[in-house]
Amino acid sequence: MNLLFVASECTPFVKTGGLADVIGAVPKALEPLGVDVRILIPAYPAVGGLCVGASNVMSFDDLFGGPARVLAVQAEGLQMLLLDAPHLFDRKGNIYLGPDGQDWPDNDMRFAALSFAGAQIAIQGIGSWKPDVVNAHDWQAGLLPAYLQQHNGWTPPVVTTIHNIAFQGVFDATRLAALRLNADQFTTQGVEYYGKISFLKAGLALSEKITTVSPSYAAELMSADFGMGLDGLLRARQGDLHGILNGIDLDVWNPESDTALVANYSQRSLKGKASNREELEARFGLSKGEGPLFCVVSRMTSQKGLDLLLECIPDLVAQGGKLAVLGSGDPELERAYVDASNRYPDAIGTIIGYDEDLSHLMQGGSDAILIPSRFEPCGLTQLYGLRYGTLPVVARTGGLADTVIDANEAALLADCATGIQFAPITATMLSHAIARTCALFAKPKVWSGMMRRAMRHPVGWDLSASAYLDVYKAAQER
Repeated sequence: MNLLFVASECTPFVKTGGLADVIGAVPKALEPLGVDVRILIPAYPAVGGLCVGASNVMSFDDLFGGPARVLAVQAEGLQMLLLDAPHLFDRKGNIYLGPDGQDWPDNDMRFAALSFAGAQIAIQGIGSWKPDVVNAHDWQAGLLPAYLQQHNGWTPPVVTTIHNIAFQGVFDATRLAALRLNADQFTTQGVEYYGKISFLKAGLALSEKITTVSPSYAAELMSADFGMGLDGLLRARQGDLHGILNGIDLDVWNPESDTALVANYSQRSLKGKASNREELEARFGLSKGEGPLFCVVSRMTSQKGLDLLLECIPDLVAQGGKLAVLGSGDPELERAYVDASNRYPDAIGTIIGYDEDLSHLMQGGSDAILIPSRFEPCGLTQLYGLRYGTLPVVARTGGLADTVIDANEAALLADCATGIQFAPITATMLSHAIARTCALFAKPKVWSGMMRRAMRHPVGWDLSASAYLDVYKAAQER
């Protein structure tokens, strides 16, 4: 099978979140199953080095305001197609936001161009290679099936994947013609969404199949509480909706070989984890102690529940815990965590920003990772935590509920617990979960047993890759 991925980011070339990790990992997992994947992403400045020596395989005289081309190159074991459109993507800083921290005002044109180019590749192919199926990811590729629908000839089936339904790509209806959409597309069965244009709605309405990144999130999306206005559409299409759990790249995330750690370790020998904790404490200016070292690696947003964690910090410190925080986002949350670090300099450390190597060290050196998300499609940091024996403390929602086995009495007796879950998602229950974690940490045999079980838990892509392939085959049977 030939498969075209269309997405806005891909690890290791450009990343703002978990979407990039998925795009960089799934093609490698599909390759042994006989799937030839090509990945189309924009040629942002961060990926400019890949353009040197790449082959020009498609050209556009006018792609939403300027000339553009598609460049093909193989890098990091991936077959990449780079949409080189400088008038749309040659911008420094965040790939979605301008210097003022707001969305680029022409994001509709930028990602319509990505969808349009993807549609042209789907129709024409690249040389002798033509996709049998297209997988469009999130709202940035949502218009792709709409453009295919405007083509008179045969087109490959499209699978749209929801990584986070909170981001829907909604724009004013007056942009219809500028986005090269036909007037008859502006219907409730097409791109129209409460009188506006929604890129994600278009993808969900017009694709043959829909996937999302965990079974629990798939079920949640069909409820008014989680569907964010699209729950009715998803209920109507529930027969085409599939929740497939994310995995992680086991080569990149491997405590036995990770070069970002000061000492490697495995489930057979956990000794090196203590050295990583010492290094992590030094990096964050924390004092040494016998209580658990918690970490947070996250975007600082309301979704991630980090405002709830702020309320729990006094209790966490009182119980002998420490906390290392790496993230950025909401300026108020950033300031609040910096203030907490100043208030408890020996116990709380905050670094604003993102550092990939540091995130690996945090997984290797922490005892537990806190993920109190109000909703979480899948989450990847808890999977990294499992892999590194850093026990996840998670809200019982979405993919967090699907991947972490709570250390309740039954699970402890059955020797199957791998972390701590809490619900409802409130500061009170999070504080209770932190207290449970501290109590478990005080029992070294129990804790080390949980660590080893966590590290044995399957977090790779093998099972999920097969599930994706089944969806792609079903899409071909339209």
